Parts: sequence; structure tokens; C-alpha cells
Amino acid sequence: MDISINTPALLFPAISLIMLAHTNRFLALASRIRALHDKYKSHEQKHIIHAQIKNIRYRLKLIKNMQLLGVVTFLLCILCMYFIYNEYIILAHILFATCLITFAISLFLSLLEIQLSTKALEFELSDMEGLEDPTVLEYIKKKFERE
Repeated sequence: MDISINTPALLFPAISLIMLAHTNRFLALASRIRALHDKYKSHEQKHIIHAQIKNIRYRLKLIKNMQLLGVVTFLLCILCMYFIYNEYIILAHILFATCLITFAISLFLSLLEIQLSTKALEFELSDMEGLEDPTVLEYIKKKFERE
């Protein structure tokens, strides 16, 4: 398979959007950390806060690695384009394949972080009385029973 200089360039917008999404997740998490810090200092609901802190520490590591892999993907795309330009096609193929793999890993870590953010919201809801977490099927059944 031949790749042209445009092939890795097609990934630039996708990488940029993913990097923007990772940065937004980081900023939201930073805001949450500041709010939790204030809550922790006022000694409110420490058992919930401890669970959230553990969750947030792991999510911060994931976001750092997601951003790192995004930057590596960007650099690999640029190197790939350079090697295509200089007609080192075999090396360009290897770099492009590596670029796709790092991008896929970054997306996988993003999916993992989204799952953990959902878990963090469940910690926040855990202290509310009388709120059960229905399964999707139970939710659909209740919707049809009302109508």
C-alpha cells in the first residue's frame, strides 16, 4: 500500500479535536479537585470525599497519559510526513502504523476515563436516600407503564 503525504495529514484535525477534548476533561477535573479540596477542609462527608480523591488521582494519570499519547501521535504524523517527503517509504509506513496505534491507545484511555468519571458521579449520588439505580430495562419498562 502506498501512502502519500496527505495520508498522515488527514489525522491532524482528528488529533487536534481529541487533544482539545482531553484538555477540557483536564480542566473540568481541576475544577472538581479545587471544589473537593474546599469541601475536605470544611470536614463535610469525608468518606465520600476519600473515594472521590482516589478516583480523581487515577483519572489524572489517565488524562496525563492520554495527552502524552496525543502529542506523540502528532509528532509521529509529522515525522511520517517528513519521511514520505524524503522518500523513505518503509520507515514512513512503520511510523504511520505506530501513529495509528498510539492514537488508538489514547482513545482507549479516554474511554476508560469516561467510565471512571461516571463512577465518580455515582460516589456523589451515593449519599442521597431513596434513589435507586435502575437498569436500562427497568427504566424502559417504567416509561411504557406510564403511557
